[in-house]
Amino acid sequence: MEMPSLHPRPSDDREREELDLNESLAMTAVIHGTVLGVGFRYWAWRHAEKLGLVGHATNNSDGTVTIEVEGPRWALQELLKSLNSSDTPGVVMTVDAHYGPVTGRFSEFTRN
Repeated sequence: MEMPSLHPRPSDDREREELDLNESLAMTAVIHGTVLGVGFRYWAWRHAEKLGLVGHATNNSDGTVTIEVEGPRWALQELLKSLNSSDTPGVVMTVDAHYGPVTGRFSEFTRN
């Protein structure tokens, strides 16, 4: 006997929504791994500036780096892709990223 699905397919009774890639958002990403003392914040700053993002990167006492950035969704996605790539200095194990509304508290990208 086949069990009925508890979850409808995403396309059932809904139209597919298109994301606005130019929508401005904020992203907070906590990077876990070997990312202190290897130029990681400098690397993140250079990438964020190339993408036109504003925000900051901070070393944390637990060995992680926190990056808070604001800008268009497409640029945040590009930065997140770069953070998860093998191009970063050090060794990135995981990236925990969360999105929210723009705060407007940044005017440039800084490294603390």
